[in-house]
Amino acid sequence: MPTKERYINLFTDYGFKKIFGEEPNKIFDTAKIARFTPDQIRSYEKIIKHYRSMKNFFDTAFDEGKEEGEQKKEREIVINGLRQGLDKEVIASLTGLSLEAIEKIAPDIHEEES
Repeated sequence: MPTKERYINLFTDYGFKKIFGEEPNKIFDTAKIARFTPDQIRSYEKIIKHYRSMKNFFDTAFDEGKEEGEQKKEREIVINGLRQGLDKEVIASLTGLSLEAIEKIAPDIHEEES
């Protein structure tokens, strides 16, 4: 069985990045931007501003959704624990919630059963 030579081809993005890392690409990008005309610079800055705005929007939405999901799960655990007859202090120690937070959730059990 013939052996296949193993090498990294520098002419591919993968090979170049593997050997030299990401920094050379940033240098090339910076050099390209330095040659922009004033109109191109304004367009580039506008695109970057829009990209950052969208990224912040999606990051915030993701974080808020994650937090909302965690709160919903905590609420389900409290309700299930109360339905099982667990003491509120036990539920507080299991969930890490305060007794006040559990007291706020407790009336919701009757609403869901209706």
